[in-house]
Amino acid sequence: MPVKYIWLANILKELLLKNTGNGVYKLPSESILCERYHVSRQTVRTALRLLEEEGLIEKRQGSGSFSTGLGGRQNSVALVVNHAEEYTMPAILADIKSFLRKKGYSTNTYSTYARIAQERQILEELNASPIRGLIVEGTKSALPNPNLDLYEQLAAQGVSILFLGGNYPALTSAIYIKDDNYYGGYLLARHLAQQGHTHIAGIFRIDDIRGIDRYGGYVAALRDFGIPAADELVSWYTSAMLEALETRSDTGFLTDFLRRNKDMYSAVICQDDEIAYWLIKELHYAGIRIPEDISVVSFDNSYMSDLDSIRITTLSHKSHEIGFMAASALIRMIQGETVFSEELSWQIIQKGSDAPYPVLPRLE
Repeated sequence: MPVKYIWLANILKELLLKNTGNGVYKLPSESILCERYHVSRQTVRTALRLLEEEGLIEKRQGSGSFSTGLGGRQNSVALVVNHAEEYTMPAILADIKSFLRKKGYSTNTYSTYARIAQERQILEELNASPIRGLIVEGTKSALPNPNLDLYEQLAAQGVSILFLGGNYPALTSAIYIKDDNYYGGYLLARHLAQQGHTHIAGIFRIDDIRGIDRYGGYVAALRDFGIPAADELVSWYTSAMLEALETRSDTGFLTDFLRRNKDMYSAVICQDDEIAYWLIKELHYAGIRIPEDISVVSFDNSYMSDLDSIRITTLSHKSHEIGFMAASALIRMIQGETVFSEELSWQIIQKGSDAPYPVLPRLE
């Protein structure tokens, strides 16, 4: 028979494994363990110290020893996103990985490149792998998705799944951490309306649920301020168009937007800072001044909002907030806690790309 504290530690490991995912599991008190297994308090404390060193439990002052959710199958979390190396995602992934690493979890990152077939291939691979959790950014999340069966299979295996940034509406019970995009669209449109703009255009991503929600908030604000929601002032782009913009600097959909009805609006709400950055470039090429001729606003307060000489007025939330919230929520799901979806609030960071309408002549 092994040394008593090792024997007890192995028994407690089995107890932790059995109860993982059934609610945050608390081990019996030291006195109960002594009585139940007929060992000394020193043996119990040594066994608990071993479990703590292995990251299987955490001691909470005055409350006892609780499961961390680690143990059993491989302690690995998969991170599935559209583009792991584009725009804001590298910083968000770095925050998630840092949080999970401190909790004892390893991570593997996959990019779908906004392709449904690639998403399916990744999910099939994950279904054959012993992962504990999945943080996933939906692929073309505004469209019907043929891969929901694979998410359901992962969930049936006990994999905790958290959606990041957006979710698939058909998965009604899915947990997500995302921005309050509807209110964000409302906030920007309201901001421009209060500046006196009455012809407000919008550029949104049509196959991403974030674009649909942002558009929804935008048109709701126009309605509330008595401003017509003119269809011709809204431009939609797809994931394929975004890829062409990022890989080949193909701004075709933006130049088309400017070519159509360019004199009909005084302000534009963009899907995000990336689109706003490229739009401002096109406006410069066309000889249009920002914000004297057109105000431009967007979402995310990313590094791209500060790249141009005209800094972009944009929506922001707390630094590192979404990555840490997502990682924390997933850990709690793995531990068996009841976790609810959350939407992060926005605030406007006013920079130099918007102005009241009409803009008064500058004094020399």
